[in-house]
Amino acid sequence: MKIRKFAAIDIGSNAIRLLVHNVIEQENREPQFHKNSLIRVPVRLGEDSFTRGRISPYNIDRMLHTMKSFKHLMRVMEVEQYRACATSAMREASNGQEVIEQIRKDTGISVDLIDGKQEAAIIAATDLRQLIQKEASYLYIDVGGGSTEFSLIQDGHIQDSRSFRIGTVRLLNDMVDDLIWKDIEVWIREKCRPVPKISIIGSGGNINKLHRMSGRREGEPLSYIWLNAQYQFLQCMTYEERILELGLNPDRADVIIPATRIYLLAAKWCGARRIHVPKIGLSDGIIKTLYRTQETSNPAK
Repeated sequence: MKIRKFAAIDIGSNAIRLLVHNVIEQENREPQFHKNSLIRVPVRLGEDSFTRGRISPYNIDRMLHTMKSFKHLMRVMEVEQYRACATSAMREASNGQEVIEQIRKDTGISVDLIDGKQEAAIIAATDLRQLIQKEASYLYIDVGGGSTEFSLIQDGHIQDSRSFRIGTVRLLNDMVDDLIWKDIEVWIREKCRPVPKISIIGSGGNINKLHRMSGRREGEPLSYIWLNAQYQFLQCMTYEERILELGLNPDRADVIIPATRIYLLAAKWCGARRIHVPKIGLSDGIIKTLYRTQETSNPAK
């Protein structure tokens, strides 16, 4: 048995994450992936990028400190390989490329700027296919701070995907007009309405938090009825109450409401009554693609 460590850095619109996986290799067996640690730093880049058009000096400084810390942690944890990816906030910032170059100079970490289609493809590289029933149909939804990815899954395969410029940070800053909502509704109805008994698979920090708040067992789906009731409950509370009474982190207590709204409307438009929450996302996909790429390039290993 051999244990190797791979890591992913996800530079999102709401937070920057470092995920480390143990990859257990055994002769004549498929490798096993187990989460070793997850560190999340709430650097809300989307508030800079979406409202001002560029990353502020304050958040650039925070990013550099975060990335330096991640570099040290990966060294201490003996991470073999890693990949860093940035999504919509960095894509849309006028100084995004400058910040990426500064990160490379100061930390040695190269950051890949990925678009919505690449993001959806990376997420699809997770263990998603092992978690779904082949004969069932799903609308996979990954809600981020700046964008949301939708994928229709049938017969165990992704049939179609679309990324929309809608996310929790954009919604908080009132930067999503009705036309975007209409585009999402039209796409979902067109792709999903002909599909009988469709369910939703949700990923992202907000839906994972909602699942924990529900008290359901791992693998047990949320119901549309419960999610809608929870949405009404959360809306009736102030931001401070969500922190003090529910124990939500300050950077979660605001974005959880617009995230829930996206899931509820998507469920309404596709007719889904259940939301599965398998706890996978972009970081998991980065690690899987990284491992498979190096295995392909080193077939003798």
